[in-house]
Amino acid sequence: MKFFLNETWQSRSESIEIVNPFDGSVVDTVPVATAADVELALQTAVAGAAIMKEVSGYERSVILRKAAELMHARSEELARTISLEVGKTLNEARSEVDRSIQTIELSGEEAKRLGGELLPLDGGKGTAGKLGFTLRVPCGVVVAISPFNFPLNLVCHKVGPALAGGNAVILKPASNTPLVALKLTEILLAAGLPPLAISCLTGDGRMIGNLLCADRRVRKITFTGSQAVGEHICRIAGIKRVTMELGSNCPMIVLPDADLEKVAAATVASGYANAGQVCISAQRMIVVGEIYDEVIARLQPRISAIKAGNQLETGTQMGPMVRAAEAERVLGWVQEAVQAGARVVCGGTREGSLVQPTLVAGATPDMKICREELFGPAVAVLRARDAAEAIRLANDSRYGLSAAVFTQDVDLALRFAREIHSGNVHINGGPLWRTDLMPYGGLKDSGLGKEGPKYAVEEMTEMKAVVIHSTKS
Repeated sequence: MKFFLNETWQSRSESIEIVNPFDGSVVDTVPVATAADVELALQTAVAGAAIMKEVSGYERSVILRKAAELMHARSEELARTISLEVGKTLNEARSEVDRSIQTIELSGEEAKRLGGELLPLDGGKGTAGKLGFTLRVPCGVVVAISPFNFPLNLVCHKVGPALAGGNAVILKPASNTPLVALKLTEILLAAGLPPLAISCLTGDGRMIGNLLCADRRVRKITFTGSQAVGEHICRIAGIKRVTMELGSNCPMIVLPDADLEKVAAATVASGYANAGQVCISAQRMIVVGEIYDEVIARLQPRISAIKAGNQLETGTQMGPMVRAAEAERVLGWVQEAVQAGARVVCGGTREGSLVQPTLVAGATPDMKICREELFGPAVAVLRARDAAEAIRLANDSRYGLSAAVFTQDVDLALRFAREIHSGNVHINGGPLWRTDLMPYGGLKDSGLGKEGPKYAVEEMTEMKAVVIHSTKS
């Protein structure tokens, strides 16, 4: 495929291969953008922002609604592209497409709702004859940098609100998975988006990202990825608005009165979807009291029964990780835990990029699998004496994106909701759950700002105060 720049689809002499994670076959190639391309994208975006500023909220909503309709018409093509470049099962990819359509639809609705408020100036001194109100105006040029694991929906969570807010967008999709983002760009253009309002560049993420994020013409950066890269972006960005959706190490707390069948089902759904390559995957399970062995006994058959294999085959429940090197890293962390005294209950093996769903018992808080972001199909189980220790263990992390607690005690549930340091807290449901209209974002090193179209549009626009000074008669 070609990338989109300055109103045209373009190729370059240098290209990179996009490969199927399961068998290494080449799915397609994309061009490698140059520094000159980045400069042209910035110039184009400045011109595009001036155009988008004049497009009404209603017109922006029409464009996004039409894009959602076109996505629906091409849904199977989009799902197959996701499956091929990421390694998701087709069912997972279809679900992502459905969510992406909703994200674009929601963004279109928010385009019609942008407004300000009347300021109560008469509450201050010396305000006679003054009328004040606020306006929301576009940021201008938005840089959107997206990750590989949800290459359509997380792009939609950035591009949809940016366009709804009247901005121009420079999109840099993940180098491993750019194909579906390029297809979304096609769809947006077909839906009537002014061509100068979007660029989609492929190639060297470090070079492109550094040039874009440091440039003063960019007013807003929205990034999803690792905490280390997020920190680097914040250091070079200068004075501009940023949304950072970064790493996590999500805890699932199981109290003695929990419904263990619900716990087992939530663990499978939250720990192994997309081969665990989700920032809100369940990674640490903290079991309170004497039910530890029973919890392990309930989990083992459920996790062992997950069918891992070729993501394109019917019946496959978990596909490969994005690259063999990542699979090797995940099992290296598991082996480190075993050497420190943990044990593998099931899984713990790999073939190429395919890791068998893994459960690790006897984990302790000092193990890497319990401290860093694993981003793979393994769940570690820890013990806690009581609720207080469970809260302490859950909070013993530099991350705070999503957490879950299973209990029938409403008072304990509310205590956990108040005391767990996390941007999202789920009661009797796994930490992976998310609907696309909710506010979504983390605390601590998990990031800054919120996604969800309503909340993202607010962060992709700026507030202007207007005061009318009248002469009293």
